[in-house]
Amino acid sequence: MDIGIGLPGHAPWTDGRQLVEWARRAEARGFSSVAVSDRLCWSTPEPLVTLAAAAGATRRIRLLTSVLLAPLHTNHLLFAKAVATLDHLAGPGRLQLGLAAGFRADDFTASGVDYAGRGQAFTALLERLRDTGAPGLRPATPGGTALLFGGTSRAALRRIASRGTGWLAGTATVEDLDDFLPQLHAAWAAAGRDGAPRVVVSAMYALGPHAAASVASAIGPYYAFAGEEWARAGIAAACTSAEQITELVEAFERAGCDELILTGNDPDPAQVDLLAEALGR
Repeated sequence: MDIGIGLPGHAPWTDGRQLVEWARRAEARGFSSVAVSDRLCWSTPEPLVTLAAAAGATRRIRLLTSVLLAPLHTNHLLFAKAVATLDHLAGPGRLQLGLAAGFRADDFTASGVDYAGRGQAFTALLERLRDTGAPGLRPATPGGTALLFGGTSRAALRRIASRGTGWLAGTATVEDLDDFLPQLHAAWAAAGRDGAPRVVVSAMYALGPHAAASVASAIGPYYAFAGEEWARAGIAAACTSAEQITELVEAFERAGCDELILTGNDPDPAQVDLLAEALGR
């Protein structure tokens, strides 16, 4: 199972150059991917811009949006051009585009995009990408950028089986994988796809003497929109020790995960080195 790093974009970062340093260190320490999340009405950095900076600072590590809120990109051709440009800047095969419909209504309200119609908007974007691509710019990656999709709805299953290379499970549990993977593999087979869908899961972490405080200050406010219970659960699920990380890695590998993205909650780039050491790298 591959192990990637998630940038602490949801945490209280103040210097974007630190995020670029995270990418540099992640590549140097042998992590498989550097991932960035998406949230409009938050301090989370814009994913494509952030990965463009990471692409310029690295050479080999994969670049993943986990996940990008696809329906907010209402100018489909402009979005296709941005993705194709990033594919060229990164080099063939590095960009992995994780997409989802989104579920936080305030991002849509602020954008003037219909929240109730986000599924239809998502489908329209995918169809335009398939039929037209980026005007005047062929993809650097043969066959185009790899697409992974988030969500567990029937629509998400259809997207993965018909257009995707895999599933982005988000901050799922092993039990979530046990519930969803049989459905995913059945849909994949029914669509006549060869091989198996790639399964990518995320988990939160912080290490060092201030780990618990970092987790609480990052996850608590970020999940507050969903209520105190959800925020407490998110804080409790985060790994704050090498032992917890080892147990998590072993559990997800047994569950059939192909890549685990460990997302930081402390903006200090030294967290990359602490994670590598916890993993014995």
